[in-house]
Amino acid sequence: MFVILVYDVGEKRVNKVLKRCRKYLNWVQNSVLEGDISESNLKKLKMELERIIASDHDSVIIYTSRTTKYTEREIMGLRKGGEELII
Repeated sequence: MFVILVYDVGEKRVNKVLKRCRKYLNWVQNSVLEGDISESNLKKLKMELERIIASDHDSVIIYTSRTTKYTEREIMGLRKGGEELII
């Protein structure tokens, strides 16, 4: 499945969250990652993130799609990581 993950976490946890997410997904912009991931790896990632984030202060949003057939990405302005993976 294709996943877009967006996070907003406290300063102390940003690096831990990014490092953990990059094990499974591709970094595309500050606090945004995307990529194909299996259901089992997505479950692992969620469990790992639950141990890192403070659920009363932090936010992680995961958008999932079974296919990239109907998705499109347009980049405006500064290009950051992951542009080689344009859908």
